[in-house]
Amino acid sequence: QVQLVESGGGLVQAGGSLRLSCAGSGRTFSGYAMGWFRQAPGKEHEFVVVISWSGGNTYYADSVKGRFTISRDNAKNTVVLQMNSLKPEDTAVYYCAANLGYSTSVFRTGRNMEYWGKGTLVTVSS
Repeated sequence: QVQLVESGGGLVQAGGSLRLSCAGSGRTFSGYAMGWFRQAPGKEHEFVVVISWSGGNTYYADSVKGRFTISRDNAKNTVVLQMNSLKPEDTAVYYCAANLGYSTSVFRTGRNMEYWGKGTLVTVSS
């Protein structure tokens, strides 16, 4: 059974940092791009960032550019999202997703991702 499991969410004050992890299991993710999405209460699903299989290509939403950094360790099937300078508007459930091939247009829509995690809650207090 293929799984993506997010961890690292929690409560942090504005200006603080959190580090989210997404661990994949059940298959090799060779060739898969990995991304993060989020959904705030009462809002639509939002793309955050995507990273290619090699890690050499990344694409960030404007809302997080310069504050969030994505990285991956393919040997461990893990993707990490380092979130700095957090703002109350970053409060959301954060989801990890995987899809074969790197396509910013596909990830920006968030449609037809092959695998999704169940999410981890990030709450940023003002």
